[in-house]
Amino acid sequence: MRRPAPLPTAPEGKGQKDAAPEGETRPRRRERAEAESAVVEIEPGTTSVEPGVEGPQPTSTGDVWRAARARRKALRAEIRRFTQRSRRRRIIRLGSIGAVLLLIGGSVAAAYSPLFAVEKITVAGTTTLDPAVIETALADQIGTPLALVDTSEVKAALLAFPLIETYALEAKPPHDLTVRIVERTPVGVIRSDAGYTLVDAAGVALATTSDQPAGQPIIEVEGGVDSKAFESAGLVVRALPAGIRSALTGVSASTVDDVTLTLSTGLTVVWGSAEDSGLKAIALASAMNANLWATSIDVTSPKVAVVG
Repeated sequence: MRRPAPLPTAPEGKGQKDAAPEGETRPRRRERAEAESAVVEIEPGTTSVEPGVEGPQPTSTGDVWRAARARRKALRAEIRRFTQRSRRRRIIRLGSIGAVLLLIGGSVAAAYSPLFAVEKITVAGTTTLDPAVIETALADQIGTPLALVDTSEVKAALLAFPLIETYALEAKPPHDLTVRIVERTPVGVIRSDAGYTLVDAAGVALATTSDQPAGQPIIEVEGGVDSKAFESAGLVVRALPAGIRSALTGVSASTVDDVTLTLSTGLTVVWGSAEDSGLKAIALASAMNANLWATSIDVTSPKVAVVG
């Protein structure tokens, strides 16, 4: 048998040719629309193509550079806006540091300037020494800025006064310098061929005179001022109450444990060592008040005073 001839096809119309295929879905149509409306970045020296326009469109180099400059300007503005607070804190911190440094530098400069030069020297704490004599010895410091007072020169000047045990300098701006002095306390005199040498508890010679100074007992110890016996005797004298100290005429010791005192009334006091000197002084005063006729009192043991 012969195969039948194929049926003729209808000619495609113009509307059917342009129509979208029936199988095309809605998402595909959306993707195509987005692709057609996409913006393409333009690089210098290239051309742009707009949808619906045939052929490339030229872009001038000036437009590109103006757009880049505007973008950089906007970027800098954003950076300044986001860093404004940190920059303000940094400025405040640097300003505070600068103010402190300026204040310190100004204070140091003023302290070392003639504005704070010494114009007056005051000596305090003296009882035996004449303050005016010490002020004259320190007159070289007049006109020196308080911060530049030479302590070595002050020390050298004060070494000429053996009665000075310690001293301290006090600067009182703008122009006053105070010298506070602690004098040595004499404990008695040591008799020798040269006369009577006044000494303190450390054995420092304070002065030498041909006559015995009033109110100063004669100290007689074995080994001289460098011995332990003298050290013990000096501690005992310094521990005496003022009433007993004013009546003291003699101190003797051969060892650290046998210090003996002699009073102007003829009373002999066996003191012993310098230990418990405070309790011994109380026991001696009590025994003297209760036994006015006594010629000797032993306070070696402060709890039991022996009266003879």
